[in-house]
Amino acid sequence: MANITFTSPAMKKDVTVYAVAGDRRTLLAVAKEHDIPIHHECGDGECGSCAVQVTSLGANGPKGAHLTEKEKIVLILAGKLTKQEIERIEVTDVAPAWRMACQFMVQDGDILVRF
Repeated sequence: MANITFTSPAMKKDVTVYAVAGDRRTLLAVAKEHDIPIHHECGDGECGSCAVQVTSLGANGPKGAHLTEKEKIVLILAGKLTKQEIERIEVTDVAPAWRMACQFMVQDGDILVRF
């Protein structure tokens, strides 16, 4: 179970929605279901237009979540992460600050999503 709070200058106010962890839906799918206006073009991890900042709101800190290969490439090309940051993320199993909404699967922690 997770609460996802979406915040953006494109929205009048922050919106918090409940998501069931482990249901294998992406963050973009959850956003679409609740009419959250995350910009996206391809929806398949190719373009990077759905890049979002994800911050843990839980007391236990952020959980490491593996980046997909598509995310690694696209986030590097978009200048959101460097190769060195990705290597550090993989070695230390920390959560990356940037994710692609079409690739990120909701887990069981509360998060803040900025876009």
